Amino acid sequence: MQAAGGGGRRPLGQLLKARGVVREGQIQEALAEQRKHGGLIGQVLVDLGHCKSSDVALALAEQAGMEIVELAKCVPEKAALAMVDGDTAHAYGVLPLRVEGRTLVVAIGDPLNTSLLEDLRFTTGTEVRGVIGDASILKQKILELYGEEGSIKDAIDAAAKAAVGSDAAAAAASMPVVRLLNSILHRAIRDRASDIHFEVFDGDFRIRYRVDGALYEIEAPPQHLALPLVARIKVMSDLDIAETRMPQDGRIELSIDGRPVDLRVATLPGIAGEGCVLRVLDRSAVQLNLAVLGLNPDEEEQLKRLVQLPHGIILITGPTGSGKTTTLYAMLQEANEPGVKIITAEDPVEYDIDGIVQVPINDEIGVNYAKVLRTMLRQDPDKILVGEIRDAETAQTAVEASLTGHTVLSTLHTNDAPSAVTRLIDIGVEPFMITATLEAVIAQRLVRRVCPACKTSYEPDEETLRELGSDGERLRGATFHYGRGCEECHHTGYRGRTGIYEVMVLGEELRRMVLAQSSTAEIRHAAVRGGMRTLRESGLAAVTDGRTTIEEVLRETFA
Repeated sequence: MQAAGGGGRRPLGQLLKARGVVREGQIQEALAEQRKHGGLIGQVLVDLGHCKSSDVALALAEQAGMEIVELAKCVPEKAALAMVDGDTAHAYGVLPLRVEGRTLVVAIGDPLNTSLLEDLRFTTGTEVRGVIGDASILKQKILELYGEEGSIKDAIDAAAKAAVGSDAAAAAASMPVVRLLNSILHRAIRDRASDIHFEVFDGDFRIRYRVDGALYEIEAPPQHLALPLVARIKVMSDLDIAETRMPQDGRIELSIDGRPVDLRVATLPGIAGEGCVLRVLDRSAVQLNLAVLGLNPDEEEQLKRLVQLPHGIILITGPTGSGKTTTLYAMLQEANEPGVKIITAEDPVEYDIDGIVQVPINDEIGVNYAKVLRTMLRQDPDKILVGEIRDAETAQTAVEASLTGHTVLSTLHTNDAPSAVTRLIDIGVEPFMITATLEAVIAQRLVRRVCPACKTSYEPDEETLRELGSDGERLRGATFHYGRGCEECHHTGYRGRTGIYEVMVLGEELRRMVLAQSSTAEIRHAAVRGGMRTLRESGLAAVTDGRTTIEEVLRETFA
């Protein structure tokens, strides 16, 4: 065992260099890559292949002055192991090592993820100190000493047998309930869920995960555990546990498998009891990079050019959950350089991005989009992101920002790109203002990817081609794909999602049509004549590329 050396807050790259892990040229290469695409310097060095994650963890520990241990040589004390149950050890990615007086010493793999120590203080009822060990060895040790992770059914049985009682505060502090919720959250995030639904009905309690846009029900606890589970969620998100008649919003920061995950909590009182939905914001599962969104090469280049424009409005449209925010972030990341000032107004701020000033909207105290946008203009920005254009005031302020030399990116709720023009006019923006400021509209949808582990090809039959109408003839002879279903995709045939896009850039013809208040259909036909690929065409290209199925495209697009 060794204590990490001092040296204050030396740059991570220099610590790795001093350890002989990287060279100066590699650090400079990583810094250039970071300036271009963002991200943490340690992860950039790993992605470039210059070092391993374990090298970065040790350097971060040294930077933070944390103790470093050689887990391969450690023999944990039985008393320490007994203080943390197996489910918690697996979920948090921690290994209890020893007890020092009233302090439990645990090994963790990520020196930046010390928030889990607070959770452990609560679950163990004692002071907890973290030391750093190699993440891969840590995982092996946890498996070796605790065995396989217990099932949710085991956690449900234990919680159901416990004398929880009717007091909400006592219920929330019950250890079986704490462990059950940890198991539910751990499984949801391991299965890449984007949302976790806790729903209370008359005589029933249901828990569902949304994975790749589809809802799946898991084995639910008995109904009497609904109150303690929701109460525990409210305690974790600093909400009023006694208030069950009003909806509340909160946030939970926790560690799953040794990595930090944010959960946005929204409670909802129902006639049968209080339920809630947790939105999972797992930064490690999101890549804010245009290259991975599913754009074709021409569309990717278009978006790169658009975000570099000196002024103008760029809108992204689509229904809730279609990936609009991710696309906006990826575009901003493309422009995120030291010489560019970027400010965002979001409701809520979903992902923190280094180098970008992000402002959360709070309507309750009057901090709305229009007010923040006006304040932004006094901060001398180059690029502005407005989470959503909802009303005439926000739209008008966005127009004014564009006319005064700013690039404004925002979202709008319409079904396709041409409909955005009609929507802006309905909100109250004059057609001549639209032609003066609107540069492009990008419509998008998310479709599920065919699971690569069980991907199977086939040729569509005549009936399928007839169902596709005019598109069927173009696809005659093409090879389609589907997933047979396997352990990797939980027998759904799908794993992950990809975007399909419709990019409408306003040229002279489209601007004349907007000024003349042409119909949405006329604008659409002109945009297609000018080279715009529709959502349906983008989806069919994804089918022939083997990325998705024809069923997904038909569900998400119209001809």
